[in-house]
Formats: sequence, C-alpha cells, structure tokens
Amino acid sequence: MATVTEAEAPPLVPRPEPKPPKKRGRLVPYWLLLPGLLWLVVFFALPMIYQASTSVQTGSLEEGYKVTWHFATYWDSLAEYWPQFLRSVSYAAAATVLCLLLGYPLAYLIAFRAGRWRNLIMILVIAPFFTSFLIRTLAWKTILADSGPVVGALNTLHVLDVTDWLGWTAGDRVLATPLAVVCGLTYNFLPFMILPLYTSLERIDGRLHEAAGDLYARPWTTFRKVTFPLSMPGVVSGTLLTFIPAAGDYVNAELLGSTDTRMIGNVIQTQFLRILDYPTAAALSFILMAAILLMVTVYIRRSGTEDLV
Repeated sequence: MATVTEAEAPPLVPRPEPKPPKKRGRLVPYWLLLPGLLWLVVFFALPMIYQASTSVQTGSLEEGYKVTWHFATYWDSLAEYWPQFLRSVSYAAAATVLCLLLGYPLAYLIAFRAGRWRNLIMILVIAPFFTSFLIRTLAWKTILADSGPVVGALNTLHVLDVTDWLGWTAGDRVLATPLAVVCGLTYNFLPFMILPLYTSLERIDGRLHEAAGDLYARPWTTFRKVTFPLSMPGVVSGTLLTFIPAAGDYVNAELLGSTDTRMIGNVIQTQFLRILDYPTAAALSFILMAAILLMVTVYIRRSGTEDLV
C-alpha cells in the first residue's frame, strides 16, 4: 500500500528591501523651485536691501551718499509728510469701499444669474486691462471735464452742493478734487475686486441656498446667513488687492488731482526723480510698506478667515 507524503513547503524567499530613493529624486522639487527663488532674490530681496541701506545714508548727489545709520530720516520724513500718508489711506479706503459696493452685486450676478451671458460679462469686466493704466486714467479727465455731461448731471441733481460741503469737490468742479482721485482709483482697481468675489461666490454649493429656502428663510436672510459668510475669502482677497495698490498709487492723484490731493506715492516719486533725495524717498517707501503690512495683518486677523482666494 502506497503512502502519500505531503510535499515539503518551499522555503520562504525574503522580499528584497525597497531601495531608498535616490538623492537626485529628492532634489527635483528644489531644482524646480530654484528659478522662482532666484527671481525673488534678484528682483525683490536685493532691491529691498539696497533701499534699506539707502534710507540710512547721508550726503548729496554731488558728494555721494554714505551709510551713516542715520535713522532720524524716518522720523523726519514721517513728521513732514504725515498728511500725505493719511490722505493715501483715506483715499484707498474710500475706493476700496466703493469697489466692494459696486463689485459685489456684479460678482453675484455673474455667479448666480448671468447664465449664458456669464462669459460676455466676464470679458467686459477685464476689458479695461486691454488698455494701459495711463490711458484709462486720462480718459477720466474727459469724463469729469467741467463742460462734460457728468458734471452737468451732478449740478442738475445738486449732488455737487453736498460734495462741496463735505470737501470732496470745489464748487461746480470735479477735476483736481478728492472725488476725482477716488473715482479714478475705483475705476482702475474695480476688476481686482470683482474677480476674487466671483471666484469665491462660484464655489458656493447651490444646494445650501435651496436648504435655506426649505427652512423658510427669506432671500435677505439667506444672503446674510449663508452667501455672505461663505464669500468672505473673496471679500478679504478683493479688498486687499484693491487697498494695497491704491494706497501706493500716484498716477490718479497726478492726473486727476491737484497739489492739495497729493498722495504719498506722489511724494516718493518727487523725492526720487525730481528732488533726488534718495534717503528720504527710501525711508518713505519703507514707512508705507510697514504701515500697509501692519494694517493688512490686523485686517486679516479681524476678518475671521485666513482662507483667501
């Protein structure tokens, strides 16, 4: 009688240990980041360092400037030009509020009501970018001309009487007044408000609005409780993209304003290109940058959201 013997199990072959990734593979992300880092160093960090050293120099263009660590330039500049700083912040804040009031309804329309016209409206929003910043600003000199239809309509409605009492205009004139500068800032930076708002509103799930309606929420309650809180990243991004460049702008104040509406950007330009007082110009630039950075930091913390579009 034959006996069946169980075959012995083959010995287990140990799996080869995975090879550690090559060092070249680890360095690929860093090599990809290298061009951007070099760009930031050459065109951002080095100029900043150079301007920082310029702000603490003393001397003249004929004799040459030397680094003497003269930090009093910062205090002297701020003490002399603080009205221009306050004017820049107030003009930029006014333009930002106007951009938000004008841009939010338009962004809401594009996101939820535009339908097949969405692409066309978006093209119209970015159409000002097809021309230069200078040409767009110069166009407002024609729009706000003393004999133009805009000023005539404002006079008919007696709007200029109110703005004159508030100090925004001068009599029946709009050009060379704070109102003209704010109008130019609002027009030029309005797309920077609309685009982030539209992006944020488009991300909102429409089922949330339906759920609010099922809970008998009125349209205004739905907007206040659902739409606006969810669009806060776009609001924060849009206000930052509008306020920051508007605060340092000098073109609108130069072309649409007067000596009484000069912003800090005009002062820096004059110090750099006309008076040739490089230390003062550099100190003013750093003061403006520090002030904007401080305001932006406080604003982001108080807004309750750090998820920017």
